[in-house]
Amino acid sequence: MATLTFDELYRCIDKGAMRIEKQTDVTYLEAIAKVGEIIFQDRTGQVDETDEELLRILSQIDSESLERETVRKVFQMCVLKGMKGAVQPHHSMTPDAVSLFASYLINKVTSKQTSPVRVLDLAVGTGNLLTTILNHSPLNMEASGFEADETLLQIAYMNANLQKHQIDLFHQDSLQVALAPGELVVTDLPIGYYPKDEVASTYDLKAEEGHAYIHHLMIEQGIRSLHPGGYALYLVPNFLFESDQAESLHAYLKEHTTILALLQLPKTMFNEKQHGKSFLLVQKKSEKTIVPRHALLAELPSFDKKEALADMMKQINKWFEEELKL
Repeated sequence: MATLTFDELYRCIDKGAMRIEKQTDVTYLEAIAKVGEIIFQDRTGQVDETDEELLRILSQIDSESLERETVRKVFQMCVLKGMKGAVQPHHSMTPDAVSLFASYLINKVTSKQTSPVRVLDLAVGTGNLLTTILNHSPLNMEASGFEADETLLQIAYMNANLQKHQIDLFHQDSLQVALAPGELVVTDLPIGYYPKDEVASTYDLKAEEGHAYIHHLMIEQGIRSLHPGGYALYLVPNFLFESDQAESLHAYLKEHTTILALLQLPKTMFNEKQHGKSFLLVQKKSEKTIVPRHALLAELPSFDKKEALADMMKQINKWFEEELKL
């Protein structure tokens, strides 16, 4: 069976998901996960024979011949379609260009690693960010992710399986778990208040009054779960250091980490200014860490402007070489 192109695979999965959505009264997002499960388990021959159309659609897909990046991008497109009709405000996905830039930064900080690296995503969502990093890293990575939303986790599980990645996925709130230490944390942080005050009270970044911010608590949890010298890359709101609890966050980061970079994503990516995000790259303090003379602070150009982006990456590469010897 020939390897399907991006368009062919998308059409198959989209048609299959729409058919399942219509026949079983589930959401399109849930149907995507179901299609992925059927493909992975190679169960096309076990589909209800009365539904000959679904059988015909899915029988075109050979799971063994699928290419990782094609799978990831196709399911990303399907998920984006599903999220347009989703009513849950927390259903979102890290955009492709952002995930690819994250993998570039991760490859910079791990460029001298030779042994396997443990990478953790505290809010894995559909797995797009994590699998992008795995697909573009030359290293052997042991990955794990936490997600409280069952539908998103099902898609992440299917995504990992079809891309042939061994990822330990947990249907849990990552703030309530004691995590084994690793070398990397990468998370597109959820933003807002965390309602579980009892859990928040066990963190240094708990609020003095009212609820703590979930994005603050996840930053602390990520740093807790790093070996000394480990790196954390977070997607954070641009107002991170301007909120009413920002002073305690900055003090915590200064005590436990070296802030390496704060890179603001292009403004054109966001419809409204308050939704803008940045990459925050920190390293957990250790005796061997190199402290740069100055942090890398920049506003990234539009990812569509290739020349400007290439120039920015040259500047970033120079900073890593001169300041961190990477």
